[in-house]
Amino acid sequence: MWCARVVLASALWCAAATATGPANAAQRLPPEVQAALQRARVPATAISVVVQDAANGHPTLQWRPHEAVNPASLSKLLTTAAALDRLGPAWRWRTPVWLGGPLRDGVLEGPLVIKGSGDPTLVLERVWLLLRRVQALGVREIRGDIVLDASAFDVPDSDAGEFDGEALRPYNVRPAALLLNFRSVIYTFVPDADAGVARVIAEPRLAGTEVDRSVPLAAGPCGDWRTTLKASFEPGRTRFAGAYPRACGELAWPVADPQPATYDARLIEALWRGMGGQLHGSVRAGAAPADRPPNFEVPSPPLAEVVRDINKFSNNMMAQQLFLTLALQEAPGRAATPEAARQALTRWVASRTGEPGRPPGTAGGPAAPGDAADALFIDNGSGLSRTTRISAQRLARLLQQAYDSPVMSELMSSLPVSGLDGTLRRSRATPGRAHLKTGSLRDVAGVAGYVLSNSGRRVVLVAIINHPQAAAAQPALDALVQWVLHDTPLR
Repeated sequence: MWCARVVLASALWCAAATATGPANAAQRLPPEVQAALQRARVPATAISVVVQDAANGHPTLQWRPHEAVNPASLSKLLTTAAALDRLGPAWRWRTPVWLGGPLRDGVLEGPLVIKGSGDPTLVLERVWLLLRRVQALGVREIRGDIVLDASAFDVPDSDAGEFDGEALRPYNVRPAALLLNFRSVIYTFVPDADAGVARVIAEPRLAGTEVDRSVPLAAGPCGDWRTTLKASFEPGRTRFAGAYPRACGELAWPVADPQPATYDARLIEALWRGMGGQLHGSVRAGAAPADRPPNFEVPSPPLAEVVRDINKFSNNMMAQQLFLTLALQEAPGRAATPEAARQALTRWVASRTGEPGRPPGTAGGPAAPGDAADALFIDNGSGLSRTTRISAQRLARLLQQAYDSPVMSELMSSLPVSGLDGTLRRSRATPGRAHLKTGSLRDVAGVAGYVLSNSGRRVVLVAIINHPQAAAAQPALDALVQWVLHDTPLR
């Protein structure tokens, strides 16, 4: 929990803000930011900005601070800050495994049971290690089924391409309590000039799925190589009817599997048999034992490491897994639903920012752009949403309190560093001086986090653009970061 001094600091800041008000803060945008917006043909009314001292909350700049805007992936700041606060940076997911029968001479007379708890880090290597642990216990042959229990989450079925029509993009994979290797396959194309083909490496291999092993090489520039491949990703069969440009060299293409509901089972079967294990039954869904403890548990990396991956690289799937985990931890023994997760995160944000959010599902629905009173509506934990709304002021207030919290270092270090890593590695802002989460969707661009100014002050910065030309206005965000960094006075 946040320490008592954070509550006191918040109360003092609120009192100071009430007494002095935003009148002490600049109410106009810096000239260089205005110029960049004009070049991008984005009106100043499309951006919301809050700049304030991280140590005391004193505002330096406020521009449309209370407008309800879509934050895109800045939503991940809410999810990760809440998780660090409620669970702690050392917390781990645990995936329990049961040997469901007697073990004699390497033969398991019964099922092997694996129960998911929402761990988003069960990538190929860690799944292999889980099965290797089973073999280390002496199991070589399973005279039963491998049972996968994903009952910890209750997520309604939906079209994976509902958000943007890109059903095979890994970021659109739906959350699940047991979700292995992001339910995706990476296709790597390795040119073999002597043979006139590009070798196709599919990782991982899935049981019951065939993949073309090569594709002809083509002359010409690399260009839109994915279209040139004429790929067809169908259940049980991946084909490449086109060609691969020789000029591309070796490239990889991550693709969400077209059969997500059976992906985990096909991966487990392929790995188990590939490790020399025998399976007499099938890999199927089922329930884990409720009357006895597991034989062992597979822990995830610490939450602080997972939060770093989420924020540095804006990983949507991992963020949504964490989002649902918040609901699961709030009500252990009850399946986590998106609605329960929305309510849990909304309550947490409202409690930390001192103002109630609009509860999901209430009359009126999500807040619309321009709603007053720092309206808040959380759709999901990743920001992959058209309906999430928050104000720059509320987000800045949350960052202010996080700065005074016991988990400040973990949250700040999880953010991309300007010009150096993550989603900010191509930023034009001075390298190494800003820790900022980025947010981008069609019609949305934003940054939020902390900037170290030339005067040695740590500054909270939130800037969000909602406009059809938002992507073109990225230079305005870079100019704002530089303005904060240089402590430039407004004239």
